[in-house]
Formats: sequence, C-alpha cells, structure tokens
Amino acid sequence: MNQREQMEQRGQWRITVWEEENFQGKRCEFMLECPNILDRDFQKICSIKVDNCPWVGYEYPEYQGQQFILEKGDYPCYQAWSGNSSYRTEHLLSFRPIKCANHSDSKITLYECEDMMGRKFEMCDDYPSLQAMGWCSKEVPSIKVNSGAWVGYQFPGYRGYQYIYERDRRQGEYKKYNDFGTQAHSNQIQSIRRIQH
Repeated sequence: MNQREQMEQRGQWRITVWEEENFQGKRCEFMLECPNILDRDFQKICSIKVDNCPWVGYEYPEYQGQQFILEKGDYPCYQAWSGNSSYRTEHLLSFRPIKCANHSDSKITLYECEDMMGRKFEMCDDYPSLQAMGWCSKEVPSIKVNSGAWVGYQFPGYRGYQYIYERDRRQGEYKKYNDFGTQAHSNQIQSIRRIQH
C-alpha cells in the first residue's frame, strides 16, 4: 500500500469550513473533495481550518475560477487565503485535496516554449524569484511536474495569481498557460514553491 492509499484509509485529508468569517455560522467537515458547497445548503465559505494535508480552494463551483492554496492552518477570512494575491475573492465555493504533495520529493521542469519545447530548467527547491535564479523571462509557457505538487505565482515573492501544478493531474503536463487553470490569462509566473505536506 503506497503513502496516498494509507492516508486515504486513515482519513488524513480533513478540512472544516464555515459559512461566515472567524469560524462562525454553519460549519461542515470534509475528508473528500467538494465540487459545489451550494449543494450542502451553504451560501459560501468564508472561513476554513485545514487539519492536515494541503487543499486547493476555488472561487466558483466545479473547481473553476481563481485557485487558492490551503495548507495546514487556520483561515479566519479571505485575506488569510488570498495573502499577497492581487486578486481577492471573499468566499470559496469548491475545494479538493492535493494528494500528490510531497515536500521532500518534489521536482518540476520549466520550459521556455509551449508544448514543453525549448530551453528547460529543472528545479527541486522553492524560488521566490525565477529571474533571480537565472530564468530570463517573466513567462513560463509550459511546465512538467515530475513529482510532488507546486504552486506558481504571477509575481516575485509569492504574490499575485496562484496556479497549482500537480503530478497526478494532467499527467503532470501543463503544455500551455490555459492548462494552468480556468482563470489563467497569461503565462506570467515569476515565483514558485513546493506545496507543504
């Protein structure tokens, strides 16, 4: 039995959501993904507690819209999950666990052209500025996740739009910026880090 199967069996993925800020109002605990919180008679999610393992929250049902990484901890209001993002949403409507996150064994390859072509750069560490480490552009046209899960940010210093890259989604291949997520409007990625497990 691999690590993920063991965790699923033990119910390792757990998140509690509240309809109001500061852990007030209606609440519900989840151990599996939730494609639409509205189906659970919630109007929205305004505060979150992640008990263990990382999750990704979305601004719209069916995992659409802006993505927000939710690692272990408390998120009493939207500022806590949107952090330094230039884009803020006051609530989330769907979320799912990130099952392939493995901070100690994460590897990703960035490519200078779409379809994983051109010059490439392999990395296995966090980079608050891709340009400072030698990437000569503000853009990353395609990405291959070799292992683990990563979050890329629009700007240096882990700021701006967030994009989640996972080995067990899309076979780890993000061939063009549209593959980054439904909210991706460009291939501008200037910082990237491993998702904490």
